[in-house]
Amino acid sequence: MATEHKTTKKEAHPKPVVAKSAAVKAVRTPRAPRVKKSKVVGEVPHLRIRVRAYEHKILDTSLKQIMDTAARYDAEIHGPVPLPTEIKKYTVNRSSFIDKNSREQFEMRVHKRLIDIINPNPKVIEALTNLSLPSGVNIDVKMM
Repeated sequence: MATEHKTTKKEAHPKPVVAKSAAVKAVRTPRAPRVKKSKVVGEVPHLRIRVRAYEHKILDTSLKQIMDTAARYDAEIHGPVPLPTEIKKYTVNRSSFIDKNSREQFEMRVHKRLIDIINPNPKVIEALTNLSLPSGVNIDVKMM
């Protein structure tokens, strides 16, 4: 009487065994440790301008005004860099009493941009402070 032996997939196709040699480990070069950027004494000062608005068209026109003002005084400009749009979503009931399943969804989008002005002179800073921008545009200026 012959006994039948069933093979499973694992037994039918075993994975080949690969030995890791010491030479492979020696070839890898260790990574340099990450260093946080800190202010160095020789770092060039720059203005970091963050502009926020609900409408992107108004935001782009105000950015153009800022860049034209800085370019008029021969300042070096980096940007505008688009930052992620902040989306706030609100869900409310359509009626006040009976229709709980009927809802409306609203959202507010806040568009953001970033501009760096490298090594600004006092004339650039004065011109930017006297600049009149449309309402609805929020500006944060930091000296880095």
